[in-house]
Amino acid sequence: MLPEPERHGEDPSNCDLCRARDEGIWFNERWRLARVTGVGVPLVLMLYSRDHYDMADLSDDMAAELGVLTTHIVRHVQALPHISRAHVYRIGDGAAHLHIWFFARPEGQTQLYGSWMPVWDDLLPEYPADVADTDAAAVADALVSSYGGRRSATDEQLNA
Repeated sequence: MLPEPERHGEDPSNCDLCRARDEGIWFNERWRLARVTGVGVPLVLMLYSRDHYDMADLSDDMAAELGVLTTHIVRHVQALPHISRAHVYRIGDGAAHLHIWFFARPEGQTQLYGSWMPVWDDLLPEYPADVADTDAAAVADALVSSYGGRRSATDEQLNA
């Protein structure tokens, strides 16, 4: 059997995502949500655990919270007027720190159906940042209303 390459952050003391635990657009005591910049689709968000966990490390309570929180985020992304679907991905090969991807598929762009969304995202020109910032803020505000937590303290954190 071949050994697996080490993922970033296998050692929590060397984990960039742990150091960024206070960066993002929305927070509660266990989770943070950030907008990924430089993407080709209308909105890409990333949900992180604020403490160092991988998916298999979550307690049953945190796993249940992840499911409910994921559902709220999907609802709010899909409520954006120009978005048809929110695609949710957990890949886990690049980093040992839990991170869940949310890709917004724009209305009418059926070539982006399904698992091809991340591939298309890499091929499309960069989506206008001002529109993505506005959409990310709308999702964060809706999440505060529906789930609790708080928005970021500064606009610079919108692009964490």
